[in-house]
Amino acid sequence: MNHRVDVFMKKQTKWQEEYALLREISLSTDLTEDLKWMHPCYTLNDKNVFLLHSFKEYIAVFFHKGAIMKDPKGILIQQTPNVQAGRQLRFKSLEEIVKAKKVIKAYMNEAIAVEEAGLEVPMKKPVAAEIPKDIAAAMKKISGLTVAFKKLTPSAQREYMLYFDGAKKEETRISRVEKYADKILAGKRMNS
Repeated sequence: MNHRVDVFMKKQTKWQEEYALLREISLSTDLTEDLKWMHPCYTLNDKNVFLLHSFKEYIAVFFHKGAIMKDPKGILIQQTPNVQAGRQLRFKSLEEIVKAKKVIKAYMNEAIAVEEAGLEVPMKKPVAAEIPKDIAAAMKKISGLTVAFKKLTPSAQREYMLYFDGAKKEETRISRVEKYADKILAGKRMNS
């Protein structure tokens, strides 16, 4: 048991009993307990295997390599479309966790087996954002903007393009490009 996780557990106002039971199950795996990303995390040879985290509507066991785990019950959930490797087991009550104790432990053991085998999740290569003609034309009017945009990471490019191209009117798209030109020229992400 990790003292920092003890402190974390005492601070919980919601999901306290659920965290306690999931922690008990987690500790039975003989993994090392730590606090990472402000959540209880369980590791094997300093490699993250799974962590416990909660949201407004549910508490979850997040498996770092869940995408390549066996999922015989079909219950692993991809948190968002952009999460490539991780998968969650979600619970909405203490009763759900009590009923699923054996299944939870089996999935934890599967995650450990994946880590022990040294398996890695094949990640998709990031692709550059496609620039619509009107946005490309607006960028060309601002010196160095196109070059600076292409130097951004693919995810930063997509972030800008989703916002720019999300406007229905061409003049709005162009004004958005102009508004964020200084950030792009500075090599910054849209929300930084």
